[in-house]
Amino acid sequence: MRRTTPHPLKPPMTVPLGEFDLIARYFTRPVRRAALGVGDDCALLTAPAAGEQLAISSDMLVEGHHFLPGADPESLGHKTLAVNLSDLAAVGAKPMAFTLAMALPEADARWLEGFARGLFALADAHDIELVGGDTTRGPRNLCITVLGFVPRGQALLRSGARPSDDLWVSGTVGDARLALGHRLGEWSLDAAAQAASVARMDRPTPRVALGLALRGVAHAAIDVSDGLLADLGHILRRSGVGATVQADACPASPALRAQSAQRQRLCQLAGGDDYELLFTAPPAARNAVAAAAAQAATPVTRIGRIDAEPDLRLIDASGQVLDNVYAGFDHFRTP
Repeated sequence: MRRTTPHPLKPPMTVPLGEFDLIARYFTRPVRRAALGVGDDCALLTAPAAGEQLAISSDMLVEGHHFLPGADPESLGHKTLAVNLSDLAAVGAKPMAFTLAMALPEADARWLEGFARGLFALADAHDIELVGGDTTRGPRNLCITVLGFVPRGQALLRSGARPSDDLWVSGTVGDARLALGHRLGEWSLDAAAQAASVARMDRPTPRVALGLALRGVAHAAIDVSDGLLADLGHILRRSGVGATVQADACPASPALRAQSAQRQRLCQLAGGDDYELLFTAPPAARNAVAAAAAQAATPVTRIGRIDAEPDLRLIDASGQVLDNVYAGFDHFRTP
């Protein structure tokens, strides 16, 4: 991680820790696979082996936009890395390393300890190492760039869906939106539902193992970050196909099943922030999909099909067509 030089006309900043002290104390660890990690102007990584491709993704979390002020720092450390690992999962890439760029209003030791604890607990669980980044002072802003490897030609892409493919989703969807609605005062939840849904929102599970297991099985994939239907739309546009989605087939947690049908559909179809995998595979691969799910210890549910005709059709359990009023999240259109 490198130091950002302050503007020469700005007065010196008084913080509990200097920038290099902050990096050394909370974010420097011995590297295991990288040739050079934190502490220099650049990290040095070994190039992919013959027949492999490098997969790279970046995600930014901004206070007041992606998380509320006062968010638990340990959970935030987990989520900051989880949303990036989810992108690697969506292409079937094996994680290797990541960088972290942070703007912080102050060098608060207690906040940094919690954030680093959550960050590195998830990093260790996926055998991935921090190799560099940047720190500066400003409104809280957290950005990770994650790197992984995938065999050439085996990456799961948004453009691979084919007519007659089954449409699948992992885990359950809608809990993060259920928790957000409670936090924003849109509705109230009992203690059990609140605890379960908040845990899903604050500490999502990146489906890396499932993404790896689906290589050679799935045709297309994406992670559900902005809403199931919105993210499905990216697959449809890139693949030049349409889809029929059975709204009532979408998997729901006990907390969400206890809600009204209207709220359940809103949370599942438009909510986002679930970081489950939405993917397509041919009907002939249903046994292979089940085997991949078992290998990854991750449940999957078939919720529709890919159609040759364009556009997205939403139906209920009886086959009746539903109006699609479920807009997903957009950084520049969502209030």
